[in-house]
Amino acid sequence: MTPVHLAPTGTAGPELLQLELSDAPSPAVTDITLHPDDPLGAMPDAAHLPGSRGEHLLQRAFGSVDRATRFYRDQVLDHLNDEMRGFVTRMDMAFIGTADAAGECDVSFRAGPRGFVQVLGERWLAYPEYRGNGVMASLGNISENAHVAMLLLDFVDDLIGLHVNGRARIVDDAELRAVHPDLPTEFDRGRTPERWVVLEVVEAYIHCRKHIPRLVPVDRTRDWGTDDRRSKGGDFFGVRSARTAAR
Repeated sequence: MTPVHLAPTGTAGPELLQLELSDAPSPAVTDITLHPDDPLGAMPDAAHLPGSRGEHLLQRAFGSVDRATRFYRDQVLDHLNDEMRGFVTRMDMAFIGTADAAGECDVSFRAGPRGFVQVLGERWLAYPEYRGNGVMASLGNISENAHVAMLLLDFVDDLIGLHVNGRARIVDDAELRAVHPDLPTEFDRGRTPERWVVLEVVEAYIHCRKHIPRLVPVDRTRDWGTDDRRSKGGDFFGVRSARTAAR
């Protein structure tokens, strides 16, 4: 399908424009336009910084180089330190970001008992893949593009998050268990992983707490592994009923 490029549909009101233009434009914005072949200009240290060339460019454009450099220096690691590894073992949910070979993205939610994401060392994590809806969107993306982003958030106790970015591969349960025999053998509700995603850590850094809401866990019955439509949410968003009506 050919992408549709939408034109702007209106103009911001004067109060919004005043808010957006309240800060003087950074001189760096003009400077960028003077270097079309090398928009970063003379930034020899950029190659040694974490993150992408694009984020380094925008830091310069929007005047946040100093703040970003402090964050890189103080918070970003290429491995998991002791505190990060301990945090991972306490988490019972994770958000997994993947993209296919064309860059089309997907974010999936994964959950399990605390510690379901296994720490295999300071540079390695693994999370289990169970029987799902059969689409295998995340695994399909990983099979084409190994770059994966994981976000773990503690909504209950510490109100903090951990980003882990890296390269992943898909490993059968028996294959990983042969290398790591200490993997758990008893799983929540008797579910057994069909395979694992093993993530090699490239970047690990904090997600600040100031906008993380505090949540209170509530006991609920979970229908693990069911194909019952009602238990899985039914046609909550009305897609199936709309298509049926259109036939």
